[in-house]
Amino acid sequence: DEATRGQLHFQRGMQAQPKWAGNNPAQYEAAEKNRLDRAMPRTLPDEMSKSDMAIIMLQWLMSTKIYNLMLGVLLALGLFPASLALAEDGASIAMPVIPSFWDARARVEPVELSGARTLRVLTSDDFPPLHFAGPGAVPTGFSVEIAREVCERLRVSCTVQTRRFEDLAGALDAGQGDIIAAGFSITPQLQNRFAITRPYFRSPARFVRRVADPITEISPTVLAGKRVGVVAGSAHEAFFEAYFPDVEPTRAPNLFVAQGELRRGETDLLFADGLTLSLWIGGRASEDCCAFAGGPYLDDYFFGEGIGFIMRSDEGDLKRAFDYALHRLWEDGKYSEIYLSFFPISPF
Repeated sequence: DEATRGQLHFQRGMQAQPKWAGNNPAQYEAAEKNRLDRAMPRTLPDEMSKSDMAIIMLQWLMSTKIYNLMLGVLLALGLFPASLALAEDGASIAMPVIPSFWDARARVEPVELSGARTLRVLTSDDFPPLHFAGPGAVPTGFSVEIAREVCERLRVSCTVQTRRFEDLAGALDAGQGDIIAAGFSITPQLQNRFAITRPYFRSPARFVRRVADPITEISPTVLAGKRVGVVAGSAHEAFFEAYFPDVEPTRAPNLFVAQGELRRGETDLLFADGLTLSLWIGGRASEDCCAFAGGPYLDDYFFGEGIGFIMRSDEGDLKRAFDYALHRLWEDGKYSEIYLSFFPISPF
């Protein structure tokens, strides 16, 4: 029931994205008391483990192999069959799954933005592949490039400015920018303070197996007797315990340790954040040991509602315009093109 779920939330100190592993008890206690943090937003960088941050950045850098990036470009240009890709050894592999957060049947009316206004997009440079500093320290990343493309569709000029993550909301409030393009999870608290578009990205939970293990589907029966790794104190541990109560997980102090245990065969599966796992699978650190098993898991309560573009609460027209443009980007395939360029192995 709701009371039990709320208590579970508090006891486990759950986070929307366990890769930001600050485990700050005071933050979780305050969130539970206010009942405003049920979607569990990303914790701030100064609360995050420096080792975990380094792991994520290295995994992303190692996952962006040239052949994967070129494959994304060829697919986007229609120069490669959409149903088939070739691995390095010539074997056929399934195409990355591109998520959809929009209803194809929905009619979204265009919104005209008045005036010759230049929109100021605020972001930070510390969270690849969503937002980071590219060549020449130019801001880039999935969130940033989606924002730039939205501006193109709306025929408005945009500038992108970087701030520290913890300063972004205050800068928007102070009128120093118009839009935040960063990894804020959508929460009731955030929605009460700002206008937020529909989610354009969510990070699902995923199971990962060793390549040599034939596990492809996930069920309580399949997991019986398996050693399933989770990160202690994470949202994924709590979700696993709630939905697979008869399977005792193998708890690791952090994701780096859990990944190593799976790679060495000390566990049979790992259940964690899909985005981080996709970067690890595609990077050198995994030593090509592992692959996804089963499908993605999305749960607003445990893993949050995703991320959207954030505006001041009085910018209703701007929010509607962004929602319209995001829907069009998805319809015409531009969203898929940008997605493939930053997620060569899809978290989905």
